[in-house]
This record gives sequence, C-alpha cells and structure tokens, in this order.
Amino acid sequence: MTTRPSGGAHRTGLMRWAFSAWAAVLLAIGLSTLPTGALAQRGYIAPEAATGYSEKSLAQAKSYMVSAANPLAVEAGVRILQEGGSAVDAAIAVQLVLNLVEPQSSGIGGGAFLLHWDAETKELKSYDGRETAPAAARPDRFLRDGRRIPFDEAVHSGLSIGVPGLVRLLEEVHRRHGKLPWARLFEPAIALAENGFPVSPRLNLLLTWMGAENFDPAARRLYFSENGSAWPVGYRLKNPEFAGTLRRIAEEGAEAFYSGEIAEKIVAAAANAPNHRGDITLADLAAYKSVERPPICVIYRRHRVCGMGPPSSGGIAVAQTLKLLEPFDLGRGPEAALNPRAMHLIAEAEKLAFADRDYYIGDPDFVQVPLTLLDSDYLAARSQLINPNAAMPRPAPGTPPGVQRQAFGVDATLESVGTSHISVVDAAGNAVSMTTTIESAFGSRVLAAGFLLNNELTDFSFLPEDAEGRPVANAVAPGKRPRSSMAPTIVFDEAGRVKAVLGSPGGSRIILYVVKALIALIDWELDAQAAAALVNFGSRGGAFEIEYDPATDWRALIRPWLSTPPLWQAMRVKPFGHEIAPDLLTSGLHIIVVRPDGLEGGADPRREGIALGD
Repeated sequence: MTTRPSGGAHRTGLMRWAFSAWAAVLLAIGLSTLPTGALAQRGYIAPEAATGYSEKSLAQAKSYMVSAANPLAVEAGVRILQEGGSAVDAAIAVQLVLNLVEPQSSGIGGGAFLLHWDAETKELKSYDGRETAPAAARPDRFLRDGRRIPFDEAVHSGLSIGVPGLVRLLEEVHRRHGKLPWARLFEPAIALAENGFPVSPRLNLLLTWMGAENFDPAARRLYFSENGSAWPVGYRLKNPEFAGTLRRIAEEGAEAFYSGEIAEKIVAAAANAPNHRGDITLADLAAYKSVERPPICVIYRRHRVCGMGPPSSGGIAVAQTLKLLEPFDLGRGPEAALNPRAMHLIAEAEKLAFADRDYYIGDPDFVQVPLTLLDSDYLAARSQLINPNAAMPRPAPGTPPGVQRQAFGVDATLESVGTSHISVVDAAGNAVSMTTTIESAFGSRVLAAGFLLNNELTDFSFLPEDAEGRPVANAVAPGKRPRSSMAPTIVFDEAGRVKAVLGSPGGSRIILYVVKALIALIDWELDAQAAAALVNFGSRGGAFEIEYDPATDWRALIRPWLSTPPLWQAMRVKPFGHEIAPDLLTSGLHIIVVRPDGLEGGADPRREGIALGD
C-alpha cells in the first residue's frame, strides 16, 4: 500500500505549495488553471481536501457486501448482515458509525437520499431525507444591504443550519425494510462512542486544515487539545454525549430527536452559533417528514440506470448525460478507458446536462420541475449540439416541451462537498444506495448533543432573483429543501436484476464522478475497484476539469515515458479545444457489482473506505 500525503500541518502546507507550483507549471506549458478567482474559491468547491491516495484491491464475496468510507463503519454493517439483517439495517449501522468516525462528512445533524431495491417484490423506491429551511427563512436570508454575505461567514453561522432529516429517514426505511430490532443497529456506534476510536489520518488532516478557531466552543473541545491542536492520528477519541444521544434515539425512536431534550439542544446551538444567530424552532423540528419520491430511470446501452429525483439534481443530470451520449461510440472494453474522444464527448454531454440542471431544478414541492427534461425527442435534439471534434462554449439551457424558459432565473448557487456514500447488498439480494451529507466539511462546525449540525441551507442560491428580476428555482423559502447533486444510483441488467450499486460525495462534481463510474462499468467493462480508482474528469459547463496528482505528475515532466498521469490525459484532450482546469478531484466512490458468481466491491482510493463482505 502506498499513501501520499497524510497528516499534519506541514504536509498540508506542502499540498498547498504543490497546487500553486503546479498551477505555474501548467500555465508555462499552455494549459489553463482554474478560471480567474477560482483558486480563492477552492475551499468552497472542495472543502474536504485531498488527504492521500491508498491503492486498494478488488473485494469479493458470495452473499453480501458493504462498501463505505471508513473500515470501522463497514465492519459494523457486515456484522449486521452476518446476523441476518437487511440492507437497510446494515446501512443504518454504517451511517451511525460514520457520524462518529467521519464527522466531517455526514451524520444525524444532516440529511440523505436513499434508493432501496426489494428483491422479493421487485420494487425500487427512493426516499428523500433532505434538510428543510426553517419557517422563519426568507429569500433574502444570505443578503445584507442587497449584497451576498461572504460564503464562509454564512457556513459558520446559524443561518446555514437546516432542519435535519436523517433520523426521520432512517426510521422510515427501517419501518418498511428493516429486519433486526431498531435498537440493535445503534449498538456498534454507541460502543465506539463510549470506548473511543482511533483518529484516522484523514480526520486529523481535515481538522488541522480547518483550524480550531473555525469551530464553535463545544466542537473545539471535542476535536482539539487545549492548545488548539487537532487530536493526532491514533488518538482514542471518545464522545460520551453522542453515545447518550444515540441511546435515547435507540430506545425512543426518532421522536426523541425531533422533540424533547435533543431538539432543545439543536435549537439552542443554532441560536448561539457564531456570526449569525439561527432561527430553527421546536415547531420546525416537530414538523419534519421524510418523503418517498419516484426514482428517475433511463435505459442506457440495455441497462436500466436509476437515481434520485428532485430536489436532487443528481438523478436527472446523470440520466440526461447518459442519454445524450448514447448515440456516440465511447469505445468498448478496458483498453478503451480514458480514450480522448470519449473524454471529450462525455464532457460535452455534461455541459448540456448542467445547463438544464442549474436552470430548472429545485424542490418539486415549490418549483414545477419540467418532467420533459428526459423527453427522448428533446434529448435527441440536444445531443445534436455535441460536436465530436470540438468543444462548445458554455451552453444555454434548453427548452424542453411544454416549458417557457424565460419563467426561470439564472442560478447563483455554490455547492460544497462534505458528503459520504454507502452501498449495500444483502444475502436476499436487496440493495441500498445512500448518499448522506452535512454539506461542507464539518457542516456548520456547530455541535449539538454530541453531533455536528449541517450547513445545508448554503446549498440554496444566495440570490433569490437573477439580474433580470426572474425568480431562481433554488431560492430560499420556508420549509423548502435546497437543491442537491447527490446521485445514489442502482443499475439493472436486461433481465431486471441488480447489476451495480454506487454513488459518491463531491458537491456538484458528484455528477461527474458517477457518470465516470457508470461508463467505466458499462462501456469500458472495468471491475468495481478499477472504476472507482479511474482518473476523475468532466465538465460542469465550462472548463474540462481533470484530476491531477502532484505526487506523480511532476515526475512525468522529467521522464514522461515512465508515467501516464492525468496531465498527459489532459494534453490528449486539449486538441478538441477545451480549457483545461486541473484540480484535486477528491471523489468517494463506493461501488458494488453483482457478478454471476458473487459480488465484487470497490472503494475509492482517494479516501479511507473499504469494501467487505462474506
């Protein structure tokens, strides 16, 4: 196993130096770096910084499997499956442990989207546990004197905290699809919270990167020493307050979270948050409900690919991208992976999908999201805009049938990536794909009852109207759910059997990561681990973004014949006319593929997760 880099402020400085130095090199050889001002915004695009890369082997199993972002969480899920638990049971146990050991990414202070496949009834259901804006929220929430407040000021404040949805979601899916007792699923996380767990290299580095001064006092006491240093790698971190919170929810159900002492602590923490007081009330918490929504499914090369519908944009954007690409030959088999023509075509299709995503998609309870965004004739016409030989400039949104485009305003949303993904297949063939988040790294950095609260409301557009006065689909409103890019995905073969379960964190780049993995699995016929590890690339409407690794790319400048790093992939795409924007594209893909002889699993080498099963 090789790891690079990990832990400590010194290496954090080296990573920042490497990015700046590499940007200068790229300029010197004729590739562009990120667009003007984007380097200053990188903390908002990818606040969960790259913390190393660990080569991982393909996991294999006969009956059941879990793939998720931390070994302790995966092991908890596998134990539940060994006891005869369902895929949902395992996902709940994994999520609760992730809340403890990977607090920067997800937890009961946030929300999630979940797809569930019932192997017996042959039903696919999707569940929305997205956070909601409090009743006091107004469209000008993030404006002061008509101007946007600074993004990080909004994040680290009460204004950003939405009503958490995860606990209601977990209780609902357990009621419908669980097998083991609810309280049993909490035992692994409670034990680790009481007895402690070793701080991982990723958690240590992200705490160091963020700095103690950017957390509220309660969170600072939990994650830092008295002198403000992040707890070192291997330090046994205990969280008895979180253990008590979990024990109460285990005994009393979700109602213990949405009313009573825990709810009161959430309200108080939001009200006393730094920078701006929050306005969540006990009534907001009591009113929260998770929602079952219809999944989004399309046929791509004889596979049925299904994802989450609005308020997530992930399912529609992934589906649009695949259908826009279907007329084109991307190459077949592993030897075709990352061929430059295919990378160009994929980026062009993503540009078109993002144009529609940014313009049309919001909470369907507040915004009429056009159902015709997946109309076959509309997508066929949009696909004609793709030039196989040349990159297009940033495209305008299309006008799907039955829609007056001028009714929507131009979006102004910044989306962060403090997120995690869980994939599970159980012994009965049931499957769960769940993407779960508290938004930015460590959410709002405000602690309540032992867990961090989300900053999900910064996923709304800070500007409620565009320059022409048209309302933005993703503007703030009371009770509204902010648009997301989370894209939990389940793929079925021609016979209707589960073929793959996958998803990723990554903010709006989630769409790029999931599309890459799907094409790697379906077109390029890679295994689950190879698909997760494959170089990340794509476009969100503008430049061609590609992953770079300063630990290897600099060697290629001296001896390129010894290496084919992402830089050289970018050089192969450059003739199509793309502006190239290299960056640390830190995905967190967790993939399970069903084969005739069993299961195979992949875990993203850019994070600390594993795939494991029996």
